[in-house]
Amino acid sequence: MTSSQAAAYSPRVYPLDAHKLTEEEIAVAFAMTSRRPEPFDEIADQVSQEKAADFHERWVLGYGHASVAEHAVVHLAVENISRMACDTLEDNRLASYTEKSSRYQVMPQDYYHVPSELDGNQQARTAYISAARGLFDSYHRLLDACMEYLRRADAQREQERDGAYNLRLRRMATDSCRAVLPAATLTNVGVTANARVLEHAISKLMSSGLSEERDLGEQMREQGRQITPTLIKYANRNKFLEASLQRDWQLGLPIDELSSGSPSITVRLVQLDPLAEERLAAALLFRQSSLDYESVWLQATEMSQDDRLGLIEGFMGHLGDHDAPLREFELVDYVFEFVMEYGAYREFKRHRMQSYFHQALTPDLGFKVPELLMKAGLGTEFQSAMDLSVRGYRQVAQYSPLAAQYLVTHGHYRRVLAKINLRECYHLFKLRSSGQAHESVREPVIEAMRLAVEAHPQLFRWLRLREFPEWWPFNS
Repeated sequence: MTSSQAAAYSPRVYPLDAHKLTEEEIAVAFAMTSRRPEPFDEIADQVSQEKAADFHERWVLGYGHASVAEHAVVHLAVENISRMACDTLEDNRLASYTEKSSRYQVMPQDYYHVPSELDGNQQARTAYISAARGLFDSYHRLLDACMEYLRRADAQREQERDGAYNLRLRRMATDSCRAVLPAATLTNVGVTANARVLEHAISKLMSSGLSEERDLGEQMREQGRQITPTLIKYANRNKFLEASLQRDWQLGLPIDELSSGSPSITVRLVQLDPLAEERLAAALLFRQSSLDYESVWLQATEMSQDDRLGLIEGFMGHLGDHDAPLREFELVDYVFEFVMEYGAYREFKRHRMQSYFHQALTPDLGFKVPELLMKAGLGTEFQSAMDLSVRGYRQVAQYSPLAAQYLVTHGHYRRVLAKINLRECYHLFKLRSSGQAHESVREPVIEAMRLAVEAHPQLFRWLRLREFPEWWPFNS
């Protein structure tokens, strides 16, 4: 090859201008490189909206090359949907979400969704609105009372301005008082997703048993089509998802008396790999070997434990504070059963590399009274709000168990099953065991970490925590 030829094929890295090309045109330009020899920018110059649509009709829809849709990125602003509908929207791994925070903002009065499922029963609708309105009344009363307590208990710091002082106290108050807010509480969320993920998210929403979620799916499809008209053209209700999501709802056995608190958060390690060390060692051997897996597995199982740990140490010894473990760590799984507050669950589910499955929202598992409210002498007021939630839930559930879920509060417990691989454990345990993590999610994560470390202590010796618990088995 001559020097001029080498120069002709020198590496280039450049963006395709999203101001000149639509998302579909960009997707086509990237996809066409598999069949066209020209550079991307030359292909892009030849692509028109009509050609983009024709390409997608033929290759994406006709031949099933759905991966092409991953090159088209859509940003959607979604406003005034319930927290419960937002959970469904955010239940997609390969997307990014930024949601309105109830920790840092005060929610206005009557800031809640009223499900259309109740339009056919005035008694249930009245009971629902009464409960939701009452919960927001309690929320604001608790906020005012909590602020009064904090002004007495937490003095203004030296050189702290009045505005900064009030904001600091307000954040402490909202963080605790939001526990009485129902799942019906409205929120805003910014969504960034590629067209392939968006199509699935829309189908999931449109297949829901809740009218709010179906309506949301239709609105997202309509707005998304303005950006990628062809790529999400066939986003629609899905019979398989409908059959699995719209089952007969049995939301637990009825409870005769109102819930009056609950025991501590519970975490159980319900499944783990008894050969975790061997499995990790075999995967690492496979990386540096030319042998088949059966051969390296035999080698890993015949090693002494010291030799296996020495092998792992060779790969992990230089792990830095901001490094992720190797992908081989994903072959070791742990399955946990959590009972955590609904508010904590909403933070926990942000770790979307795990596989999690939740039960329906119900007040049957009880709730936790925030520590700050107990210190402020507001436990009785909080209990009254929880009682109101349960009564409203029971009344509405007689007509629509699905709609009754909206009245379950952020303070009520929810049962969740989560499969978390060893690599994700390193990330989750480090981030959520920190003192900066919210207490409601920090407590169950620390307990899950204790159970995992107790089961496989040698596999966590390289985990670098910001703060090590007293029971940590290694020198910190």
